[in-house]
Amino acid sequence: MILLSLVAPLMLAAATAAPPLPADVSGLAWMEGRWTGTKDGLAMEEIWTSPAGGTLVGLHKDVKGAHVSFEFLRIAVAEGGGVTYFASPRGAASTPFALVEAGAERAVFENKEHDFPQRILYWRDGETLHARIEGTLKGKPASEEWSWTRAR
Repeated sequence: MILLSLVAPLMLAAATAAPPLPADVSGLAWMEGRWTGTKDGLAMEEIWTSPAGGTLVGLHKDVKGAHVSFEFLRIAVAEGGGVTYFASPRGAASTPFALVEAGAERAVFENKEHDFPQRILYWRDGETLHARIEGTLKGKPASEEWSWTRAR
């Protein structure tokens, strides 16, 4: 009985442990495609290439009237290992976000040292791709979310 009381908590911890993170980007192929949407007069577009060659390359663009904002994106295995999301808003130097959670059509990237955002989430629901950024901005919790449908 004593042995069972020692082993049971270990078995429960193993059963509830998060699945291991993927070693490469092939499991993120569900992001591939051209995704578009509109929200409050803002036309949004996000494009992701295939994971061929071990890298997904992406582009995000928002257009409202004559104002355009854009971001270059890349998901690859970082030099030190681990799948990493590299964000380059307006073509600036890239900021890395390490993959901290991955599941079927869901990925969470994190960089706790970044000003904002600290987390980037992607998930897919059928023909809809969602993204969310979140973290602390000016001392308060903040977030922004996008939803796009596959462009035909």
